[in-house]
Amino acid sequence: MKTPTRPKGEFTGRHMLIIMLAFFGTIIAVNLTMATLANRSWTGLVVKNSYVASQQFNEKAALARAQQALGWRGELTIADGTVSYRLTDRSGDPVSAEAVRMIFRRPVSEQGDLTLRLARAGTGAFAQTIKIADGGWIVEILADIGQPDPYRQVERVRVTGGRIR
Repeated sequence: MKTPTRPKGEFTGRHMLIIMLAFFGTIIAVNLTMATLANRSWTGLVVKNSYVASQQFNEKAALARAQQALGWRGELTIADGTVSYRLTDRSGDPVSAEAVRMIFRRPVSEQGDLTLRLARAGTGAFAQTIKIADGGWIVEILADIGQPDPYRQVERVRVTGGRIR
């Protein structure tokens, strides 16, 4: 008995199986790749407890408005292996701060994050000798001004060749 022959180019179940495996295989491979890259590049942690953070939002916003009303200006400088900070009032006179702490964070990871305590370097100025790695940083500056809450300034900077660009 002779087996029936299929016409050339006929679409079979085998063709459909290959198409389905290729389609879903591609989707699964892309999803796994993206999930792996996302997991390696960012911890995903913004706050430890979002409920508590939401309860503190109004208080922090009021503190920020009160701080902004002071008209103070903080100047962050990174150059020649030195991080310096100077805080001035509305008229440009130095603000007497007791201590300045800086927290350097990478925007998308926790690798290389560091905290600095700057030493007094003149009236209203603070500095610390340290090499800051090149790249993008979010710098949180906390100046102890003798109040219950520190003067807080957050800047996003790009360091290139040991300097802010």
